[in-house]
Amino acid sequence: VQKHALDVYTHSIVAFRLTLVSDASIDVAMVLRDVMMPLPMRPDWGEDMAWAYPGIPGTVVADFAGYKAAGLPFLAPETVTTDHGSVYRNHHLVEVQRVIGTNIKPSRVLRPTDKQAVERTFGAIQSLLFAILPGYQGVDTADRGVDPEADAYLTVADMEHLIATWIVRIWQNRRFDSYAPGWDPASGHSPNSLFAASMAQGGFALRIPPAELYYQLLPSHRVMIHGKRGVKIKNLWYYDEEVLAPYQDEPSRRGGRAKNRYVFHRDPRDPTHVFFQDPRTHDWHTLRWTGLAKEGQVPAFSDARVREAMRELRKRGLAPKSESELLPVLLELIGGNIPVAQWPTQLKKKQRMEHAREVAQAAAAEADRPQTPPAKPATAPMPPAPAEEGKVVTLRWRERALQGQDSMDRERRRRREAAGPEHPAAPPGLDERLRSSSLMALLDEDFGDDALDGAADETAEESDQ
Repeated sequence: VQKHALDVYTHSIVAFRLTLVSDASIDVAMVLRDVMMPLPMRPDWGEDMAWAYPGIPGTVVADFAGYKAAGLPFLAPETVTTDHGSVYRNHHLVEVQRVIGTNIKPSRVLRPTDKQAVERTFGAIQSLLFAILPGYQGVDTADRGVDPEADAYLTVADMEHLIATWIVRIWQNRRFDSYAPGWDPASGHSPNSLFAASMAQGGFALRIPPAELYYQLLPSHRVMIHGKRGVKIKNLWYYDEEVLAPYQDEPSRRGGRAKNRYVFHRDPRDPTHVFFQDPRTHDWHTLRWTGLAKEGQVPAFSDARVREAMRELRKRGLAPKSESELLPVLLELIGGNIPVAQWPTQLKKKQRMEHAREVAQAAAAEADRPQTPPAKPATAPMPPAPAEEGKVVTLRWRERALQGQDSMDRERRRRREAAGPEHPAAPPGLDERLRSSSLMALLDEDFGDDALDGAADETAEESDQ
């Protein structure tokens, strides 16, 4: 399943996702996050695929993003138009649009023109890329080969890399056949040229979201903290004594339906962890499932697998007293309580397909998750203020402006060094320029006082005569 986001004005494919399962609201949220993030450069991509848009050098984008950016636009969307699928009509997407500050609205019924650009882009991707790949099945039997399954050999990672390379190198530089802006309908434009023109016309807002956005876009759960057991979310218990101990006997000061409850965020693609933002320090913490072993590896599983394990326990008449008793049943349902290095070979075809989907989902969640805890924003050194002067306000935007100015200076220095590797020669002196251009040429420096005296005597003799 492929899901992509398209900028209507430039027709740039600003983000896409490739999954083995039907898309969910978490996939839509991660696509919107990718729209706002610069695409990192990959090892086999050359300089022709790097950020090359006018107005903002690539070094400035790299300094703010933390990595070298590829030549693909990124932006903060104001309005997102979707179809009427269930993945777009849920409480999770309502919270996502509040967090990122955008409006997610469905297209009008019986108005195909609301999403005509997206549908046309789907057709272009099929005809320009997918049709030439091995294993392509097409839309009907006329486009299908004799045995497409025998030709299919691309993995999900290979397919994702191929699509990303095609978008950055081919699609973004491809000239439109039947689309042009109203202010220049005769000239041929590409998504990159239209994006450069939009930057020249209206500027560009360099807004790169922080790493904490990943946690904020996850589905939230409002639950109670139960003593030393922790929190229970979707039939699983999560606990970290160092993180939850200060709040075990303290109400959350929330009212309404979530009275005295705390908010935890959880990625449904990987149920082994949940995330909690400390109400006092606002730092994000990771809580592990208490059934996980301290050492070793546990196969990937989903919420459906957990529900199946709970049904199996009820069928057997068992009531696990701890999460460690639930893990053997979960492993048995996945493929048997055998060594991890051998259990995938014991599965049937249907089980292998389910396992492959769960592994792909867990890998996608691991790739989206920040590798390191988000660092606190740096603050400028300021002298301590007396108590009567009030609270000191840090100038974060000033630091960002200085960071951008330093990046611009480094970019100018790099371009100067690349243009001329040797040091430029010193300009000629003022006297040399006057000797070559002025009729009143200056005398040479070696023309001494004796020569001046001789010239004066000759002038005096001529005047006497």
